[in-house]
Amino acid sequence: MAELPELETARRDLDKDLSGKKIKDVEVIGPVKQIVPGATKKALSDSLSGMKIVDVRRVGMLLVMGIGDEQSFVIDVGPTGFLQRTASSDVIDDRTQLTIGFTQGGELRLLDPGDGARVSVVATENLEEAFPEMLPMGFDPIEEPMSWTAFGQLLVPQNRKLKGLLMDDSFVVGLGPIYSDEILHAALLRHDRIGSKLITQEIRRLYRAIVETVHNACKHRGVSIGDMVDVFGESGGYDEYIEVYGRVGERSRNGRGDVMQSRVGGIPHYYCDYQV
Repeated sequence: MAELPELETARRDLDKDLSGKKIKDVEVIGPVKQIVPGATKKALSDSLSGMKIVDVRRVGMLLVMGIGDEQSFVIDVGPTGFLQRTASSDVIDDRTQLTIGFTQGGELRLLDPGDGARVSVVATENLEEAFPEMLPMGFDPIEEPMSWTAFGQLLVPQNRKLKGLLMDDSFVVGLGPIYSDEILHAALLRHDRIGSKLITQEIRRLYRAIVETVHNACKHRGVSIGDMVDVFGESGGYDEYIEVYGRVGERSRNGRGDVMQSRVGGIPHYYCDYQV
């Protein structure tokens, strides 16, 4: 599952690579869901073909491509989807749901072994209306600079455990099992600490851990845990900086203790015993 650093890496790559390119054709191969009720595969293809991509933005965990002056093509890769830039002649992977060809050559392919990916063409001004689940959107460590004191004001009313809170998009955008564990370790905090109970020093540590972890992961183009790769099929470089996630029984990279594992909310949680 791509988390915020991996999706932001994809956005940056696609914005640089696709902006200014003209869409030649679109083929909907799999059962990718369309967000606008009643929309057909042909309607999607017709609305995209011949359009020029203006830019590629990220709104929460959605990728939004500006097409023309007033419309946006929105991609929600879901929990198991991902995007790849390929040559038109490359063999189509069985997981491919959608292909977009360009007049300058090459394709963008949406792959998803599951059924969570969604796409849609909407009027840019109606973006929030088309995606009500985006609101309320939480703190975005990349798009929304925030002071630690402002972050603290968001945290103080939260009578919830930190692990679940960090993985809630309405509190912080785009953190899943990997980065929530890394952030808690960096902040030296247990997963079951209650947000509203943190003292000032702990709030500052948590804020710093969120911002630094996300920005460093983006700098190194995310992780390649499992089969995750970037849009060009290359592995991310952040794996070597992972302190705890997936490293049960190993020494944490800071040398302070061994990585342990438990289950929290039905998923593995990695931590060290010096987190308090």
